[in-house]
Amino acid sequence: MERLDKILAHLNYGSRKEVKEYIRKGYFMVNGETIYDDDHKINPLEDEITFDGEKVEYTEKVYFMLNKPEDVVSATWDPRYKTVVDILSDYAKQKIFPVGRLDIDTTGLLIMTNDGKLAHKLLSPKYHVWKTYEARFTGDFKSEYVKKFEEGITIDDGYTCLPAKVELIQKDLALVSIHEGKYHQVKRMFEALDMKVVQLKRVSFGPLTLDSNLSLGEYRALTEEEIKLLKE
Repeated sequence: MERLDKILAHLNYGSRKEVKEYIRKGYFMVNGETIYDDDHKINPLEDEITFDGEKVEYTEKVYFMLNKPEDVVSATWDPRYKTVVDILSDYAKQKIFPVGRLDIDTTGLLIMTNDGKLAHKLLSPKYHVWKTYEARFTGDFKSEYVKKFEEGITIDDGYTCLPAKVELIQKDLALVSIHEGKYHQVKRMFEALDMKVVQLKRVSFGPLTLDSNLSLGEYRALTEEEIKLLKE
């Protein structure tokens, strides 16, 4: 059992102070009964809560796969651009955020959640989580570049990237896998070899592969099996 004000603040109905005030004014009902005590105890998984007549949806942790489109930023808020959180606006009260980021012109798989512990694990260099991209590029891809990626490419600021994998799919299309996330890293790795990435799409993140049924801008909840794989 948990305090009503704590649950509502967690769901982003306001600060703890604001939520207490809403409760005292009778805006919230639990199982059809108006509650005026902010320390009222509830079971959020079983009790039905309504706010001003509208049902409060409660899920402690949520996990989504988004096929991020271009011209959308991987942030919770931006003064100029639409954000990935705007796409999942129905879940904003559960304080979701993107796990890592994709550049504004990069598309593809982005994990959205409110599970900070899992996000930290997936992004930590300690766990070496591989991320794979489809990179369409201009320039000549030479066979010896495969070994250069494996050895670690030195980019423009002098940093030598960790070993990566690359596989040429077409003359101008390659699959690139990295397990770090330096700024514009894939693009800068290609530039270091006199090529230019003109289109970039993330197709996998760790054990997850982008769902081919998701069009750009669409998302779906992760399955229990997918969540389990990520946590492992």
